[in-house]
Amino acid sequence: MTKTAESIWSNCLKIIKDIVDWQPYKTWFEPIKAVELKGNVLLIQVPSQFFFEYLEEHYVTLLAKTLKRELGKEARLEYRIMVDSGSNGHNGTMDVPAGNMKMYNNNEMDFPLIINSPVKNPFVIPGLKKMQIDPQLNATYTFDSFIEGDCNRVARRAGKTVAEKPGANSFNPLVIYGGVGLGKTHLAQAIGNEVKRLHPNKVVLYVSSEKFINQFQDHSRNNAINDFIHFYQLIDVLIIDDVQFFSRAERSQDAFFAIFNHLHQSGKQLVLTSDKPPKDLDGMQERLLSRFRWGLSADLQIPDYETRIEILERKMKNDGLDMPKEVVKYVAYNISTNVRELEGALISLLAQSSLNKREIDLELAKKVLRNFVKTSSKEITIDAIQKMVCEYFDVPYDKLLQKTRKREIVQARQITMYLAKAFTKNSLKTIGEHFGGRDHTTVIHSCQTVKDLMDTDSLFRENVMELTQKVQLAAM
Repeated sequence: MTKTAESIWSNCLKIIKDIVDWQPYKTWFEPIKAVELKGNVLLIQVPSQFFFEYLEEHYVTLLAKTLKRELGKEARLEYRIMVDSGSNGHNGTMDVPAGNMKMYNNNEMDFPLIINSPVKNPFVIPGLKKMQIDPQLNATYTFDSFIEGDCNRVARRAGKTVAEKPGANSFNPLVIYGGVGLGKTHLAQAIGNEVKRLHPNKVVLYVSSEKFINQFQDHSRNNAINDFIHFYQLIDVLIIDDVQFFSRAERSQDAFFAIFNHLHQSGKQLVLTSDKPPKDLDGMQERLLSRFRWGLSADLQIPDYETRIEILERKMKNDGLDMPKEVVKYVAYNISTNVRELEGALISLLAQSSLNKREIDLELAKKVLRNFVKTSSKEITIDAIQKMVCEYFDVPYDKLLQKTRKREIVQARQITMYLAKAFTKNSLKTIGEHFGGRDHTTVIHSCQTVKDLMDTDSLFRENVMELTQKVQLAAM
């Protein structure tokens, strides 16, 4: 019997029908039509771009395995996608090999794939007017959910100014830079969401530099670079995330340079994020770097102790959660790297509580956080901590060991004992011996006094937190 596209697809459907539930089968497989069989390549027609993307995301492996059973291990699948050609009112088609959506499945908001498509604008939603595009923004990223602290105050307030008067402010471009997990993407998208709220007629677009580069390369292969650049020149507020990745894409930099110039000269707003300040971006064209410096470069730093507590409390409030104050403080105290790890620790803590059916307490927090707090690569000695504290408070080392009741000496000694207990493996007795032969009860009393003062005296707490960070850095 001669194999045809219809017979091959019919056999595939019989297999798929036994694997997939009835409703998904009816929704996602019945509308597919077999079009053509060329050797070991089966061409199927799907009704829309969205339909194609859904199949690629959820069923591409099933389709591949099923087709190989019918046509052998060299079997390949191609889609014919029905697309809206635009304002002329006629529909067109484009043929796309299976598997092309894999590179986009990275848990971020995805853009439509463009391969020989008659729709020139890669961000237009099929069926909508020319500039009715999806801004690719996450609605949860707002200024209200972005906690302000000393670590990010300048960047956040600059972002608010940009959102209120996009293109009509001195922060153009606004470059937000900082390490991993400090909120660059959150703040950049918060600007976009605020612009959409205050200026609904503004065309806003958020795009990562990697997706920009990928789509530029697609258009380059199809000799459609001018269309690509022209589209971007129509945006009112362009937000590009992680511009440092442009360093490995010279031609994409050329395209972005043309886009940047046009937007800036037209009074449009640019918001860029990077993992480092413009002056430290390697592999970038100098003409681009000079333009990045036209506006404001604002950094995001590691949040301080108070800000970390506020972040946790806001996260808990939004999720309707409750935890003892001492646990919140413990998490904030021990996770000092970035916001992402802070929230990750909270999620892990809640998961352990739920799975083990036990209340969240300090003991559970200590157990969970072992997976987050890095073990020091070198051991810190009591002597080293004593020297750090003496230098910090400008206290003579010999005074730290004497029996004196001067407040500044007593507190310095108590903090040193507290840090020695936290960062060394020495017994309480050994710690006491390093302070003029004091006994273990004195060490216990000192540690408790430090904890109590941290709860009631903000300046004292700040001093302890700064010293803690110094010790942690010394241990790396």
